[in-house]
Amino acid sequence: MRNIQFIIFFSIVITVYGLLSFYIYSKGLQAFPHGSPARLYFKIVFVFLSVSYIIARFLERIWLSSLSDIFTWIGSFWLAAFFYLLLIVITIDLLRLVNYNIPFLPESAKSLEFKKIVFWSSVGLVSLLLLLGFINALMPRIKTLNLTIDKQVEGMQELKIAFASDIHLGTLIGPRRTNKIIQRINELKPDLILLGGDIVDEDLGPVIRNNLGDSLKKLTAPLGVIGITGNHEYIGGAEPAVKYLEEHGIVMVRDTFLQIDNTFYIVGREDRDSPRFAGTGRKEMSEVMNGIDHSKPIILLDHQPFELDEKEKLGVDLTLSGHTHHGQMWPLNYITKAIYEVSWGYKKKGNTHVYVSSGVGGWGPPVRIGNRPEIVLLNIKFN
Repeated sequence: MRNIQFIIFFSIVITVYGLLSFYIYSKGLQAFPHGSPARLYFKIVFVFLSVSYIIARFLERIWLSSLSDIFTWIGSFWLAAFFYLLLIVITIDLLRLVNYNIPFLPESAKSLEFKKIVFWSSVGLVSLLLLLGFINALMPRIKTLNLTIDKQVEGMQELKIAFASDIHLGTLIGPRRTNKIIQRINELKPDLILLGGDIVDEDLGPVIRNNLGDSLKKLTAPLGVIGITGNHEYIGGAEPAVKYLEEHGIVMVRDTFLQIDNTFYIVGREDRDSPRFAGTGRKEMSEVMNGIDHSKPIILLDHQPFELDEKEKLGVDLTLSGHTHHGQMWPLNYITKAIYEVSWGYKKKGNTHVYVSSGVGGWGPPVRIGNRPEIVLLNIKFN
């Protein structure tokens, strides 16, 4: 049944992608005269770019190699280009529709030369966006958050936590970027490191091939390194991913809790998409927290930032999430803002501190436009 659902979903996605690609293609083709060599080159390049990501995903499953890496990089950049070219083409057609009813464009707008100008201007603008977005994605900032939890902890007045979500280890987040992220985390000298899910990017193959586990072993904190699953661990197979992460120094907390040095609790939730991808339900939050001493601070990790009211009701002092990427590419942040009570940033609900990170890595296009990747440094005081 699950295979049939996947086939149906995949077919719908490919059909919609194909139709939208043809829409962009047909508009771009208007900039090239019939019979010109440039028109043929455009057709070849456009088709190649359009199928590159699909080829990459196929190759990663049958022949993980430098060739699959090349197609992954090309295809991933193309996804971002496709998105912004689609926005440009839709905007142009809307302007044409307005012009049809209220003429304001010059007659020259119908000429081939004008269409060439629009085409190359669009290509130039999108290329510039991708370049700036790629540079931005390579430069995560340190987001510092100073919080007070109104609970006394014997022998501990302050706690320094480094929180990183959505690393997405794999082909795009390879050894160099992984080591840079880990170096930035270690430079903070945290007492505790928390990883908020989507540590790996679906397929475990590229992670093993690039030996990224050895980089994870370099994470150091006196109170340890603790992680949870995200939806991408489940997309690629949660059990092998969790096993790999645990073998490389990360304590994975799955619908249970840990008491750290008899001072505070870390509660880790299984990702809410586990029923969809693995057919296994996750526990109710009240069940997960059963047995916790509420006189001690409670820090909850939940990859997707839902059920904030319930977390407040159950007495969680601090809840940390990721998943949203805050849209990753403008204007998708408006969609994540509409879906989630907190798409990115801090909010306090009663006595519960809420923080949703935009993530330190990224999924799909290796670009960030309209927001910054981040590592969160939490300076917590117990009062």
